[in-house]
Amino acid sequence: MGINLTKGGRINLSKEAPSLTKVRIGLGWEANAFDTGGSFDLDCSVFLLGANGKLVSDNHFVFYNNLKSPCGGIVHSGDNRTGDAAGDDETVRIDLARIEPAIEEVSFIVTIHDDSAKLNFGQVKNSYIKLYDDATGVEIAKYSLEDDFSLETAIQFGSLYKKDGAWMFKAVGAGYKKGLADFVVIYGGNLA
Repeated sequence: MGINLTKGGRINLSKEAPSLTKVRIGLGWEANAFDTGGSFDLDCSVFLLGANGKLVSDNHFVFYNNLKSPCGGIVHSGDNRTGDAAGDDETVRIDLARIEPAIEEVSFIVTIHDDSAKLNFGQVKNSYIKLYDDATGVEIAKYSLEDDFSLETAIQFGSLYKKDGAWMFKAVGAGYKKGLADFVVIYGGNLA
């Protein structure tokens, strides 16, 4: 069992796991049945940001329609449309050695796929983000979101970022009333 983080908590990966070269990020959640009795689709998206806090390029947005970063250092598992699977619902594998030097932050945003259906994260429970040593499968850290996001349609679960040459992880837990396209614009991407 890894370190349990609280909102805003940080860890230095080189100190907590000195031999770490490959990270697996696991994201999980359970959707409550809403008024219509159906389920809904949550999506993890990964934004690879430069020192200016913007996407390095449009191809540095990894999500269900672009599963791999240009450098090959970040690979998304693909879309889990129900959240019904045991364990992690979506995973992202990161090879720290292959990440381009221009990338300063890797941000993990989870959005509701169909935000027009008036769904929100108040209808989601047991949400978390976990970091694993991908070579050994050992859990390094976990952040369970405990806030009530009854109006929000997107949450930044966490981010990996470089500080003084070392990779750090921060448990963010920030909710937004935004959709995926909004984050592409915020991070300087092109929707065309």
